[in-house]
Amino acid sequence: MRIAQRKASDTLHHMSWILVGLGNPDKEYEGTRHNVGKDFVEALAEKLPKKAKVAQLNVYMNNSGGPIKKLIASKKAAEQLVVVHDELDLPLGKVKISFGSSAGGHNGVKSIEKALKTRDYVRVRVGISPSTASGKLRRPDPEKIVDFVLGKFKSTEQEKLKKVKKLVGEALELIVTEGVSAAQTLVNAK
Repeated sequence: MRIAQRKASDTLHHMSWILVGLGNPDKEYEGTRHNVGKDFVEALAEKLPKKAKVAQLNVYMNNSGGPIKKLIASKKAAEQLVVVHDELDLPLGKVKISFGSSAGGHNGVKSIEKALKTRDYVRVRVGISPSTASGKLRRPDPEKIVDFVLGKFKSTEQEKLKKVKKLVGEALELIVTEGVSAAQTLVNAK
């Protein structure tokens, strides 16, 4: 899990945001679909200005709630939390930004909800599933989901992944500088 904390004092919203990318810490998980959130936030953290505080927490995704709870003092403070994670219910290339939505089947998100006792935070959901030629979602077989999410992106998916990483970076910058609705507008336009 990668956490980047940025003070947005020079922006429209004079507040701090905590950006969390979900993933697993071990080398064997690097570059896997399940680590896309962690990988994206790490890529952004390198570009954050010096005033940004960046911390690395080595914790497995299913235990994400505990360390995040230490950074979030109240349910109100949770509204400034942005969690970036992989999403099986979206095809690769699609991103969705939501606030206050259900965890669905994502265990990392469930852990956060349980620890914070609220759903009222921002989620940047990054699609990882295959799609048909027309762009319709083709969710993996239920028996193969674990192997799928812990698998690495195929070489044929890399170009799409680069575009998604750029979009997520732009969306995170917009969340911090202009607010969630501006980021949602950007993502929906793509």
